Amino acid sequence: MFSLDQLRGFVAVAEEGNFGRAAERLRMTQPPLSRQVQKLERAVGVDLLVRTPRLVELTPAGRVFLDEARRLLSLAAAAPLLAQRAAHGSRGTLRVGFTATAALSVLGEWVKFLDDRLPEVHRVLREMITDRQIEALAAEEIDIGLLRGVPRGAELEQLLVHAESLLLAVPRGHPLTRLGRAPSLADVAESSVVTYSPVEARYFHDLVVSTFRAAGVQPSYGQHVTQVNSVLALVDAGLGVALVPASASVITLRNLRFLQVEEVPDDCVEVYAAWRGDNDSPTLAVLLEHVRALRRSFPGP
Repeated sequence: MFSLDQLRGFVAVAEEGNFGRAAERLRMTQPPLSRQVQKLERAVGVDLLVRTPRLVELTPAGRVFLDEARRLLSLAAAAPLLAQRAAHGSRGTLRVGFTATAALSVLGEWVKFLDDRLPEVHRVLREMITDRQIEALAAEEIDIGLLRGVPRGAELEQLLVHAESLLLAVPRGHPLTRLGRAPSLADVAESSVVTYSPVEARYFHDLVVSTFRAAGVQPSYGQHVTQVNSVLALVDAGLGVALVPASASVITLRNLRFLQVEEVPDDCVEVYAAWRGDNDSPTLAVLLEHVRALRRSFPGP
């Protein structure tokens, strides 16, 4: 096999058209440069240069090889920098799982940080419910997840990254919009409530049920769906009212309004970042450093 020094010598001779000038450019004497090029030709198996007393010209094979030699030298020069960037987390791939509502509250800030700080990192974003994210983390299919919390025994690290309250989504013109005050949970319970599936959206299902139960009221649940955007679509269609995360208020539909509700606790909707403690990805470490810095200024529990 040929060496990088042989390639550099060949490129210099090809570009200068003269062994003497090429040797001066490389700060070496002419005889060792001639030997380098000869060894290269033996390694390649063809003549790359036509030598005359005053001029050196490329053979047809040499012209083709020159382009490849330049490319190989460029890759060799870039390789240490790429390795350094990978070691510092500025290159590579980061696989992020997220729930639909986490996309409304946290994911956008993470994507902006990655774009600004780690523009060469390839992001793989996968929407998953919390249980599926926990499975994917355990199987090393994702590096970090935005989810509703990790059960005991899951052997994952987690950090609270966002907390918000619940708002009431109502159809425009609904009687609850004409009370002249924030409705109570008892007021809300007089309407049909669109809510969440106890299986596919267990976190929000349990949160809504416990919120009404704590207020001592039992609403009538009309529909059970999985995603917040589906809940809002049904409310917009006039099929009832719904308690939704405050971040969902960024979703605008023609017939939709959002109201504050009395007795709903602050910061009751939580989003956690979760990851494997043994994941040594430098890119993940950079993101976690950013997440922890944000957490230090986060007023939640």
